[in-house]
Amino acid sequence: MDLPDAIARCLAKPGVQETTPFGPDVLVYKVGGKMFALTSPDDFPPKMNLKCEPGRAVELREEHAAINPGYHMNKRHWNTVTLDGTLPPPLVRELIDHSYDLVYAKLPTAVKTAIGS
Repeated sequence: MDLPDAIARCLAKPGVQETTPFGPDVLVYKVGGKMFALTSPDDFPPKMNLKCEPGRAVELREEHAAINPGYHMNKRHWNTVTLDGTLPPPLVRELIDHSYDLVYAKLPTAVKTAIGS
């Protein structure tokens, strides 16, 4: 999966906004005002930081060289996923979905209702 496909996956989720709170070089994807993914589109190879359940994050890092502790993030809860073609696209889609779901689950009920999913 390449970066445009990963970004499209993020933007297809209900209630997602693309923002640039860290400047124009970092794209941040939020649901309900909370970040679940970020990327620097100029990086090569492209990378995306995704939230992950801590136990699973460790397992993924052990299984895949393209998954590492989150760069400039809480390394317990975030992974940096390198989109260099070595990870199966279904896994990358699953990791994006997992990140979104973790953040969405903690949103207040009123915010979830406003999102409508």
